[in-house]
Amino acid sequence: MNAAHDTLVRWARGARASWDAWWHTLLVGAQILVLALSPASYRAGAHRHAVLSSVYRATAPLLTWFMVLSALVSLVLIRIVVATAYSYGLSQYALEVLVRTLVLELIPLYVALFVAARYAMPGAQEVRKHLALQQREGVLPQRQALLVDQLLPRALGSLFSVQLLAALSSVVALVLTYLTVYGFSPWGFPGYTRAVGGVFTPAVTLIFGLKTLFFGLAVAVVPLAAAAQPDRLGRYTRRSDMSEFARLFSVVLLIEVVSLVGNYY
Repeated sequence: MNAAHDTLVRWARGARASWDAWWHTLLVGAQILVLALSPASYRAGAHRHAVLSSVYRATAPLLTWFMVLSALVSLVLIRIVVATAYSYGLSQYALEVLVRTLVLELIPLYVALFVAARYAMPGAQEVRKHLALQQREGVLPQRQALLVDQLLPRALGSLFSVQLLAALSSVVALVLTYLTVYGFSPWGFPGYTRAVGGVFTPAVTLIFGLKTLFFGLAVAVVPLAAAAQPDRLGRYTRRSDMSEFARLFSVVLLIEVVSLVGNYY
């Protein structure tokens, strides 16, 4: 009886902690979104400089290596799909399959995870470490100051990085697809643009844009919200990177599932 009671209590505490964490994430996300849409957040010179600095740090150091990696991955996938389609006599479907799988689905997904692993999550750990240090010194910042000075610039940097890298990677993938299928001949351009345009209908384009936007919001908000949440004892102790990544991945996966339902059902 005692064992069952203890198990129930632990389950209830875990459920309550999970609910509090998700509610805190939604609350911080809403506050960051309101601040991002407020012109007052960018008027002060220090705030504007912090935002621009975060945007640069979230994008410039990742740009070169990510574009090289994205081009290599795209080229491998393009060769596999094109060779498979030709071997089965389905070459007329190769372009549509490539655009749908690579550009619409894979690129936004691995861009979001890449930015999360290389910028958003390390930045969130820095925020939490800084808060822990300030707590030991007894000088914790007010919530509004924390949002404006630390969370908002990093969130905007992550959001911008996801949008920019996804756009550039999509362009590179489309160019590599054309070169792989048609080579450097200009005569395939009308058929290629017609095939790509047939995939990017208004509904699909809208869903693609919204999915990329929500991927960026998830990467921008979820790690920072977890970093700004104290534990049940009110302390800013270090959290497991794997648990935070799992929470972010669950949000990204949910967005991906919703986009798949919108595109294909």
